[in-house]
Amino acid sequence: MNIFDRMMLLDRRWVFLSLVIVCVVSYIIPFQIPIMVTDEVESIYDMIDTLPEGEIVLLAMDFDPSLLAELQPMTYAMAEHAFRKNLKVIFVTLSQNGPGMVDQAIREVADSVRLDRTYNGVFYKGKEIVNGEDYTFLGYKPYFALIILGMGQNFRIPFPSDYYGTALDSIPMMKGVLNYDQVACVVDICGGNVVDAWISYGQGRYNFKLALGMTGVMAADYYPYLNSGQVVGIMGGLLGAAEYEQLTDNAGLAKDGMRVQVFAHLLIILFILMGNIGYFMSQRDKRKLGR
Repeated sequence: MNIFDRMMLLDRRWVFLSLVIVCVVSYIIPFQIPIMVTDEVESIYDMIDTLPEGEIVLLAMDFDPSLLAELQPMTYAMAEHAFRKNLKVIFVTLSQNGPGMVDQAIREVADSVRLDRTYNGVFYKGKEIVNGEDYTFLGYKPYFALIILGMGQNFRIPFPSDYYGTALDSIPMMKGVLNYDQVACVVDICGGNVVDAWISYGQGRYNFKLALGMTGVMAADYYPYLNSGQVVGIMGGLLGAAEYEQLTDNAGLAKDGMRVQVFAHLLIILFILMGNIGYFMSQRDKRKLGR
């Protein structure tokens, strides 16, 4: 049995074990990989970074826990960027599994913002993020198309109170905030067809600035909306989140994940090459023997 036959008979458990070892080692060892920032991600960063203090950003987290690894880093990076710029954030989720994830994200980002840090050469004094003053979490309601349309008329139609049971009229931050007209931009981070409703029923009807964060496999389908100007920018998958972290000078979960992803992909490519080489060489040997 030659080496090519051995390659064809390699037990798949060795492949899985190799992948586990590469993932663990690349995560544990601290090093950075170069991140090339694309225009579609930079345009989202510029949109948030140039907003005046006190402006409101609506951040929709429309994904399930199965997509946390890919989409949660976007949420953390964008929310912290907004809070560091003294912007106010309205959180909402149109996924039934979303409220717990949003609440967790708010608490963890708030813990990070309490720390004094320097980003891109600018010192940011740590501060306390206060519910009702710095952010409002509207919560979740079903039938996302109706909710998006309802918020365009008045946030109080689908959400008379926030996630914690406080009437919206009693929240200081929401006084004078009626609908999308008082919101500087909307960012939808999603992993399903909710994004189509935000484009059709939201941006198409109410003409607000819309940016998208989505899984890597979804991103390519929405570039026509970017080219038409309906969408300000697109963050695609973990790489898109890592690009945003690069722009904000705030390395986090996405950059850590990119280390693992790059070397895991390289290993998978190596095994694919080995399998193909082994197959074609073994077929060549069989043809020779057949002669």
